Amino acid sequence: MAFRAPQPKPPGLWRRTPPAIFPPILGLMGLGLLWRGAARLFGVPGGIGEALLGAVTLLWLLAVLAYGAKIARRPGVLAEDLRILPGRAGLAAAVLCIYSFAVVLAPHAPAQARPVLLLGLVAHAAMLAVLLRVMARGPAEQRQVTPVWHLQFTGVIVAAIAAEAVGWMGFAHVMFFVALVAALAIWSLSARQFARRRVPAPLRPLLAIHLTPANFLGAVGLGLGWDLPGVVFSCIAAGLLLALLLSVRWLTAAGFTPLWGAFTFPLASVGALWMTLAAAHPVWRLPGGLALIAATLVIPPIAFRVMRMWASGQLAVKTNAAVA
Repeated sequence: MAFRAPQPKPPGLWRRTPPAIFPPILGLMGLGLLWRGAARLFGVPGGIGEALLGAVTLLWLLAVLAYGAKIARRPGVLAEDLRILPGRAGLAAAVLCIYSFAVVLAPHAPAQARPVLLLGLVAHAAMLAVLLRVMARGPAEQRQVTPVWHLQFTGVIVAAIAAEAVGWMGFAHVMFFVALVAALAIWSLSARQFARRRVPAPLRPLLAIHLTPANFLGAVGLGLGWDLPGVVFSCIAAGLLLALLLSVRWLTAAGFTPLWGAFTFPLASVGALWMTLAAAHPVWRLPGGLALIAATLVIPPIAFRVMRMWASGQLAVKTNAAVA
């Protein structure tokens, strides 16, 4: 997907806030929820997860304020950011952060978590409406299937996680099957495309996103009391993760880029699935614990580097974010 020519930046705060700040924030939220789950499963102090979630929530609110200020200056930047791949991934992750925040709130304030979930659904629908318009009017390459489609179209499965957290089981049930159909279609189209085309090195980290739907579908299935889908998707996730680990040198051949944010939330979500499954099947305690350790070692350094690039102004340039 082609990048636009660099744009001059007029004076003013947050005129070029890059959407690429949101994927690592989504990963950090997932890490905080992992540590919350570890308190129940492994008996670690519950304050670790809650403190991490509090800190990440503040970072997320800052990111929302910064990007919201950009949209307020010129609403058209939303469509412009959705024309490029880093922008699409970032804005989809921004929507999923809203659902994740509802999950963060649910144990403490379920009455407040429900409006947050509804806000996420509205934001998701608005993002998809603009995205589909951009795809319809843009060149054919903008309609090419990418792993980011999972965030955009299968991402409703994260809404199902939030729905279970607030007690909306019927809604979670419907979203499970919507997401399942979307995930199967995207996996199928992506496999055919992968067999025919070579993935450029800078875009390879995005392939890790293919792991995410299996993790969330399994977790939602377990939340609905469906043990078999939970086990099946856990095994699928294990196979996909093993394939990614065996290909790690190939995936990272281009060196560190902002797209490494795509490594963060899949790793957190696979840990969440295995730890949830371990409550009923203790054999999954070890994989869940290893995923918790790996997520703790991998996600914060990636998030720190991306946030440092944002602070220095490099992130907007490297991801060619639109200017308000």
